[in-house]
Amino acid sequence: MNSRILAGAIALALPFLAAGPGVAASSVSSPASSSPASDCALPGRTGWTDEGHTTDATQFQQPLGTKHVLMLFVDFPDAPATGDLADYYGQLAPAADWMRQDSYGRTRLDITPLNRWLHLPQDSGSYGFQRGISFEQHEAYVRQAVEAAGPDVDFSRYDLLYIVPTRSASAITFSPTYLYDPAAPGIVAGGTRIKWAVTFGQDMYHWGPKVADHETSHTFGLPDLYAFDGTDPHRYVGGWDLMGLISGPAPQHLGWERWKFGWIDDRQIACLPTTGSRTVRLRAIERPGGTKIAVIRTGDTTAYVAESRRAVGGDTSACSTGVLIYRVDTSVQTGYGPIRVINGNPDATPPEGCRPLDMAAYQPGQSFTDPATGVRIDVRHRGPLTDTITVSKQ
Repeated sequence: MNSRILAGAIALALPFLAAGPGVAASSVSSPASSSPASDCALPGRTGWTDEGHTTDATQFQQPLGTKHVLMLFVDFPDAPATGDLADYYGQLAPAADWMRQDSYGRTRLDITPLNRWLHLPQDSGSYGFQRGISFEQHEAYVRQAVEAAGPDVDFSRYDLLYIVPTRSASAITFSPTYLYDPAAPGIVAGGTRIKWAVTFGQDMYHWGPKVADHETSHTFGLPDLYAFDGTDPHRYVGGWDLMGLISGPAPQHLGWERWKFGWIDDRQIACLPTTGSRTVRLRAIERPGGTKIAVIRTGDTTAYVAESRRAVGGDTSACSTGVLIYRVDTSVQTGYGPIRVINGNPDATPPEGCRPLDMAAYQPGQSFTDPATGVRIDVRHRGPLTDTITVSKQ
């Protein structure tokens, strides 16, 4: 395989029953009453991180249960240690609460700091973090941190490393994720293969603790949803998912990704894989339970997805609420729009702090149609934490 790293924050640093009014109770279907969810599970086609339902369990770690994380603190000859280790830990520790909430308690980060500075042998500027870091340089950086920790550290106790540099290391600019190459010798410590590490940079002070959740999601197999090219890096999903904009107003993971992770179950998926129609009541993805997403499959690797979003939980600053509709293409590579949100209100004027795409949520009476695929989604009714929609395909 080609050597690659995941730089989840590079471009960012630049510029998921009662009937409603007008809907017969008998027409509100449960996911189990129609096609099985598996009929709408799209395979990944990129050979790397993507939005496919199947994830390579060798290359990526399973996003369920407790993930034991060892936090290492490093400094350099040209950037000696400064500040209290507790402050560095405190900067990222809230990521554990975010992950627990976002996953409905199905994934937990148990972060253990190694409370001493580890002195790396090279100057901070020599690793190539200024946007041009190679896999080899990145692996060398992780290896040196592991070696500096010494033989008394039992790495077999941990699933993942967080490597945090001193704040004086300005050359360590951003926070890429290290994913090991199963075909190469890699990094071994005391007989334990080091498979996954997030190497934080100065951008952690801009993004805050959610940068750890973003980067950890790469170890679970998720791609970046912001654009790697063009003038607007957030033209695909805006601030609707932290894989796009970490500091977005509604950054909790999309329902499609929650299904991929196993945070929501097949019984919570309303699947329309062929022609037909069904009415579904969606419960806001920010709260557990209920049907989380409606999926209308349109091809081998494509589908439209609808979910309910509310300004609660981690999405309290959402610029719009209602039904979020987006297109998934699991053949599209990271950074090139594997998910694209459909703006239901393109003429809306965003308030301060919001982007046009942040206003995308559909309201009762609004519809989305795609003549090319025969897909139609009608929003029928809105409740405090639910939206009732009818999805159809001709």
